Amino acid sequence: MQIRVPASSANLGPGFDSIGVAVSLYLYLDVLEETTTWQVDHDLGDLPHDEQNMIVKTALSLAPNLTPHRLKVTSNIPVTHGLGSSSSAIVAGIELANQLAELDLPDVEKVEIAGQLEGHPDNVAPAIYGGLVVGTNINGHFDALKAPALPFDFVAYIPAYNLATRKARAALPTKLPYKQATHASAVANTLVASLFAKRYEIAGELIEGDEFHERYRSSLVPELEAIRLLAAEYDAVATYLSGAGPTVMTLIRPANTPAFIEALRRQGLNDRIEVLHPDEDGLRVIN
Repeated sequence: MQIRVPASSANLGPGFDSIGVAVSLYLYLDVLEETTTWQVDHDLGDLPHDEQNMIVKTALSLAPNLTPHRLKVTSNIPVTHGLGSSSSAIVAGIELANQLAELDLPDVEKVEIAGQLEGHPDNVAPAIYGGLVVGTNINGHFDALKAPALPFDFVAYIPAYNLATRKARAALPTKLPYKQATHASAVANTLVASLFAKRYEIAGELIEGDEFHERYRSSLVPELEAIRLLAAEYDAVATYLSGAGPTVMTLIRPANTPAFIEALRRQGLNDRIEVLHPDEDGLRVIN
């Protein structure tokens, strides 16, 4: 059995902790033979290879009596780069428990469990549902709604350096002035409306009008402003900081993607670039 979970790109500017989209990078979890202790084979650096691995810990939090298995994890989602690597592991762990313990969880319950574990749904909900998702926690539970698919390439510029979410969170203010907070919320509300209405010329301006987090994190990711300025020359819809960063994501029409990437390279931006697409399938089990 193989479990496949897509990466996710969160916030889309002002949709802080509430908007995310599944994209075409993947974590694959192969569930192999039963063993006496959990064994997680991977080449993902310092991450644990035993029951302390996030995937196994998540599964055991749902079903503590699971029989140990050997697991093989293969992932092209970069860790601590704002593409939902930890969320994909949490979702894989939920599905591991769902399959091995025969829990028969519906997707809405998986989102609830993942949201409680992660604290917000912006990465986990699209990883489960696929596509573009808007969600939040309210009255102790999570609501998440799938929005229309985005018809653009997602050009991800992935700097070589890591940026831990903890550090990116520490850059944020502890409070905002009331007037700024209400305006920032209005920008986010109008963005959601434009996404559901497919008014992408409006959505692009709103994505780049975030007041919640990008201005405070921009010094941590100097590539953001340089790429945003360059993307405008190639008629990009918008450029934003993916999750907590440092990945910088540009929404652009496919016809303009090759020229835009060439321009990035000419600008001396030589780190990893991925041309991604929205993944509408979300979490999948392949038997």
